Amino acid sequence: MAWIKRWGPAVFFMAVIFLISGTPGSELPEFGVWDILAKKGGHLLGYAVLGSASYYGVNYGRSATIRHFILAALMTILYAVSDEWHQKYVPGRNSSFLDICIDAIGGLIGIAIICLLRKSQSNRHAAADSCSK
Repeated sequence: MAWIKRWGPAVFFMAVIFLISGTPGSELPEFGVWDILAKKGGHLLGYAVLGSASYYGVNYGRSATIRHFILAALMTILYAVSDEWHQKYVPGRNSSFLDICIDAIGGLIGIAIICLLRKSQSNRHAAADSCSK
């Protein structure tokens, strides 16, 4: 049960990304003039969520370290590479180094946001503790 709580969010988002990547090109929605922005924005957002979920799994309530940040980033980027490789074999889809870069940036943004939120939360707790003394 602890494993599911720790890694469940990351595995869930990996599955979502895998399913979306497995959608044939002919079945993907078109967004007109916004198509590229919507699809690349989807990459950025999806991997930001995956990056934050990966960081949650790696860190899981421990004190934050640069090692946790790097490990979560590597996991997210390696998943992006494997996802593009998978997509290469889906009809009407292709793999793109640009997408891997966008995914990596999204993952790093997600991890950074989680780190900043945790740091802010930790600072608030420290301030509250010092006020009660």
